[in-house]
Amino acid sequence: MEKRSFRLPGQKKNNGDGEMKMAAVIYDSRFGNTEKIARALALGMEKQEVKVDCFKVDEVDFDKLVEYDFLAVGGPTHMLGMSEPMKDFLEETRSVDVSGKKGFCFDTRIQSRFNRFGLNSAAKRIEKRMKKMKVKMIRPRKSAMVQGREGPLEEAAQETFEKLGSEIAELI
Repeated sequence: MEKRSFRLPGQKKNNGDGEMKMAAVIYDSRFGNTEKIARALALGMEKQEVKVDCFKVDEVDFDKLVEYDFLAVGGPTHMLGMSEPMKDFLEETRSVDVSGKKGFCFDTRIQSRFNRFGLNSAAKRIEKRMKKMKVKMIRPRKSAMVQGREGPLEEAAQETFEKLGSEIAELI
């Protein structure tokens, strides 16, 4: 039988030793759409009493990554893959031991004919690199669609990611 834990109203989510769970939502964003999705994801986790830090890839303090229980990483899909800042971030992250951490990957992208083949996804490539660093993915990657190159996001995308953040909070 699966063991489940329950919290009383007002009780903080913890990692088993009384410490509050800590999550980092790390993103790259060109036109602000991915940032909106990242912040919605973080808000969903915060509503479930998880301590969340949300920052751009160029603001990351790599020495502090080991302090987090969970890493959500996402960026815009650029030329069928990851943006250069995201590639740089993931390359630098290889110097930190994030093995065993829980993770989730996301992206923003436009609808295209390549979607049906799974070619047009930064999240797919981010996830592949994080798995190589032995991060345990706790949810399948997720994309938020944007209308045109600069957006806006499709309707209800932020609400979807906020709900996803709440669901993820229960898994970390």
